Amino acid sequence: MRERFKQSVPVPLLTTARETRDWLRRVAAWPTAAFHPLRRESIRRLGELKDAHKGQRCFIIGNGPSLKNTDLSRLRGEYTFGMNRVYLAFEDWGFTTSYLVAVNTLVIEQCAPDLLALPVPVFLSWRSRKSVASARRQAPGTRHQAPETRDPIYLHTTYSGPRFATDARGRLWEGATVTYVCLQLAFHMGFETAVLIGVDHSFKSTGTPNTTVTSLGDDPDHFDPGYFGAGFRWQLPDLDTSETGYRMAERAYESAGRRVLDATVGGKLEVFEKVEYDELFS
Repeated sequence: MRERFKQSVPVPLLTTARETRDWLRRVAAWPTAAFHPLRRESIRRLGELKDAHKGQRCFIIGNGPSLKNTDLSRLRGEYTFGMNRVYLAFEDWGFTTSYLVAVNTLVIEQCAPDLLALPVPVFLSWRSRKSVASARRQAPGTRHQAPETRDPIYLHTTYSGPRFATDARGRLWEGATVTYVCLQLAFHMGFETAVLIGVDHSFKSTGTPNTTVTSLGDDPDHFDPGYFGAGFRWQLPDLDTSETGYRMAERAYESAGRRVLDATVGGKLEVFEKVEYDELFS
């Protein structure tokens, strides 16, 4: 019956109906909160950051094992994006990243107290707001003590609709990796050059991409064995989808006369121009 009905409806009308349906789905996916005070405040703060670093350089720090072979002391004084649990290294480094970004639901659920205590601007996905609220209701056994409590900057990140956003106040496709979100944020802030380090783009853990697993012991895929250590729930990587995003980022930066460079020591990613890390400081 449904098929006969579809066959009797003119194609242009069907196309319009599909477009309307898809538009309604996008609207439903947008945080009800385009009117929520937290979301409105995040949009305002993102507006302040728009092109705030125009013409400057930043480093996007992945969390791969290669960080152990990278002289991070060189990043003192540089603009840096940290991701997820990179704060585990802050004490050893003797400095924090300029910004911290986390969008994965499992990471935020399990690390919200630590993330909220960081003394840097923290960007989180809007869907994580309940985890944030829950963490604030509990006594936070935090790793760091922030000088003051401030709400995270909430991002409207999504799993579907591949695109590269040049304005972070709108929808950001996650591209199966928080690194891709950082590339969009860096573009939004106006950085002319974004340098990747610690983005190894290879994992010893195997299995169906995006499957949720619970770690049974030390983590071999990040710079710290306790990063996703025993008992931590995380999702297996989706490197193919990540590469799709990276290619979109490469085209967006190139079209704008900007660059993404890959200075990861021994990294397996082959999308961006490779450079020697040490030569960036000569």
